[in-house]
Amino acid sequence: MTRIGLLSDTHGSLPKAFYEFTKDCDQIWHAGDIGTIELATELSKGKTIVAVYGNIDGHDIRTSNCPKEQLFMCEDVKVYMTHIGGYPGRYIPAVRNTIIRERPKLVITGHSHILKVINDKKLGHLHLNPGAAGKNGMHKVITMMRFEIDGDRISNLEIHESARRKT
Repeated sequence: MTRIGLLSDTHGSLPKAFYEFTKDCDQIWHAGDIGTIELATELSKGKTIVAVYGNIDGHDIRTSNCPKEQLFMCEDVKVYMTHIGGYPGRYIPAVRNTIIRERPKLVITGHSHILKVINDKKLGHLHLNPGAAGKNGMHKVITMMRFEIDGDRISNLEIHESARRKT
């Protein structure tokens, strides 16, 4: 069993709740707009990190093992992650084409700052968008997810929500 902490749109800041919420996670996945290379380094301390770059991420992040998209296996689950991708019924064409070609069981996007959990019955996968964990953006609530993958099963999805503090 692999325990995953999932976040997106940190824009250079981690909420204090991140550490407690992900303390038992084996891996941290970040769906883009990390913000700073220092934050990317912080995320990887003691854990495996899988990340993609987002539209605000600079060259340093884009060249630090954070590609535009990731297609990988976690146990027996094929995962596709990209920052700007849309959501079921409204995927951008390139993302939709990748989903149709690769047939992942789990699709993860970021960018919208809106938490979404959607079972895409038409394309046959679970879609996750963890919302936004950073303090910058139009969102009023900081959100993150954690879940487990055990073989080919995705289970025990939990959501963290907290009020965004202005600084």
